[in-house]
Amino acid sequence: MNPGLLGLLMCGMVMTACAEPQVMKLWPAGKTPFKTSDAPEKAVPSKDDIVRLTDVNEPSVTAFLAKDTGKPNPAVMICPGGGYGILAWNLEGTEIAEWLNKQGFSAFILKYRVPKNRDAALCDAQRAMGLIRSKAQALNVDPSRLGIMGFSAGAHLSVRASTNFEKRFYAPVDAADALPSRPDFALIIYPAYLYADGYKMASELPVTPNVPPTFLVQAEDDAPYVDSSLAYFIALKAAKVPVEMHLFPNGGHGYGVRPHGKATDVWPELARAWLARISSK
Repeated sequence: MNPGLLGLLMCGMVMTACAEPQVMKLWPAGKTPFKTSDAPEKAVPSKDDIVRLTDVNEPSVTAFLAKDTGKPNPAVMICPGGGYGILAWNLEGTEIAEWLNKQGFSAFILKYRVPKNRDAALCDAQRAMGLIRSKAQALNVDPSRLGIMGFSAGAHLSVRASTNFEKRFYAPVDAADALPSRPDFALIIYPAYLYADGYKMASELPVTPNVPPTFLVQAEDDAPYVDSSLAYFIALKAAKVPVEMHLFPNGGHGYGVRPHGKATDVWPELARAWLARISSK
């Protein structure tokens, strides 16, 4: 990918100046688990102002740091969606990072492996949480206020990271892997793939009382994914995990923070208030 395109993608395709983001590779050379390809990353042609990346085989986190307030900032790792086939890099990545920065949160966009490599994506998410915490002082981030936020398939990945933190799904490679991969809080936005039959959670998502406090958003007309949020809410409630859910009558799927004249347009303001409460605890 040429440098000009890379810069455009990182700034979210908006015509405003942006601070130079920091890109951190996740894995040391030769230590990437579940590596299946060396194909070069590419952007899928688009006519809808959504940058779709695929053939991601060199995972990383891109840091958008909040303003220095004289003390460590809370932070959120963002998992863009895309059906585990692509990453909606601006819609559910850079635009979200910019929104989080406005709320006083540093943001780290996870460029996890696609297409169709879900176990690799989980390894990338777990590794990234430990890596961010290992660099917390240099990044001016509070490692005890590091959350996760995901959209669609990225929300599924965020739930996997929120429910699978007792052990790494790969052999540890350095000291970063000794640090917790558990998010301190989670924002799960129009999730997919969370449930099996009868509102039971999918088998790879073991909900326990140790799952982090969660904020859920979905629309009733988001078929077939609305049942994912309902199932997760029921499971979290049963486990006595603090959860706030907003189920809107309309809004569909895949809107990020872009307004589109639907009931879901208000979700960013609700999330802002929830983040303010959760990060002050």
